[in-house]
Amino acid sequence: MRRLAAGSVAADLGYSKEFNHKFWQDFRKTVKEANPEAIILAEHYGNPSDWLRGDEWDTVMNYDAFMEPLTYFLTGMEKHSDSFDERLLNNSLVFEESMRYHMARFGAESLAVALNQLSNHDHSRFLTRTNRTSGRLQAQGAKPAEAGINKSVMYEAVVVQMTWPGAPGIYYGDEAGLCGWTDPDNRRPYPWGAEDRLMIRFHKDIIALRREYTCLKTGSMEYLYNNYGILSYGRWNKEGRIAVVVNNNNENKSISLPVWKLECEESAVFTQIMRTFNGSYEMSGRRYNVSNGNIEMEIGPFSAVILAEKS
Repeated sequence: MRRLAAGSVAADLGYSKEFNHKFWQDFRKTVKEANPEAIILAEHYGNPSDWLRGDEWDTVMNYDAFMEPLTYFLTGMEKHSDSFDERLLNNSLVFEESMRYHMARFGAESLAVALNQLSNHDHSRFLTRTNRTSGRLQAQGAKPAEAGINKSVMYEAVVVQMTWPGAPGIYYGDEAGLCGWTDPDNRRPYPWGAEDRLMIRFHKDIIALRREYTCLKTGSMEYLYNNYGILSYGRWNKEGRIAVVVNNNNENKSISLPVWKLECEESAVFTQIMRTFNGSYEMSGRRYNVSNGNIEMEIGPFSAVILAEKS
């Protein structure tokens, strides 16, 4: 399937709303005649629903319903690294309500292919945001963008990216541990010879999991248990069930995970298929029996766990 990027801030094209919509309707007609499977992907901030009615764009770069809420929850940072807001760091209630509000502006088909990025050409690198420090290249220089980073938080973010509804998009170098303030520092050369090999392997393995479990691409989604610094949700379809738990606190947390929300059997067993911890990860782990609809578990600091139901 081919993708066609439809301009920069596509809603601003033209001198009037009427001209803008007429342009994109004509654009879509021409594109789909040339290739019915091409995806029209627009860069857009704010409510995209006026353009997602089936006759203009297919979807958007997902700032409002992915990049911004996740960045605030995991780092407290604005996506340019221009400010830090402690009220939003680890605030799972704000995260959940923001996601519900903005995701409701999509149709199911548009949401399923929305471009979910952690970083891109306009914003600071996500790994730099994990240092919770405001800065820009002109004022601080390049080196502080690499100082005080927390790779464990980056791993948490990638777990969410690869298990959340939408189409994950990796900005070159994120998978290799590249840092950088906002544009132009976010466009540093790829770190040939100095790549973070473990992070590259992690990306390959979690992409393989996404391909293996179809519910991560097309399944339903439900929040499970959320608290301060704790985010958990499930994805499921007829072929399987997945539960994801993220602990963004700097301490162990014990939780009772209500997997009954995923409509699993009381006798169900879930197996850990990935765990991130201490800037690393593993691909296997313990089995969890469901008891009274819940899984009792402990999760380490700055860690994420992916559980899969096993028959």
